[in-house]
Amino acid sequence: MERRLTVRRDPNAGESLSRIRLRLGSELAVLNVCDAGVLVEGVARLAPGGRVDIHVVTRTGRVLVRATVARSAVSEVRADAIRYRAALIFDQALDTRYGSG
Repeated sequence: MERRLTVRRDPNAGESLSRIRLRLGSELAVLNVCDAGVLVEGVARLAPGGRVDIHVVTRTGRVLVRATVARSAVSEVRADAIRYRAALIFDQALDTRYGSG
């Protein structure tokens, strides 16, 4: 049973929302997105309950968004890197519909 209030979607590979960047520089791959938040994966370790600033490119342009880390877990362990998957909840809803950008 789906309990989410907003519909999530997987961004297309060439879409601007397929990648976001933390304010301090680490890039994160977007696994799925909705107007309320995003599920990301990357090498940055994000602590649950922590606050992050992320640069997001939407249909209306590039914006800096504050978000709360809802959950985070190790998604992959390799000899040269550890990857993490995290769910981020935006402080304010964004228009994440597909569009150029």
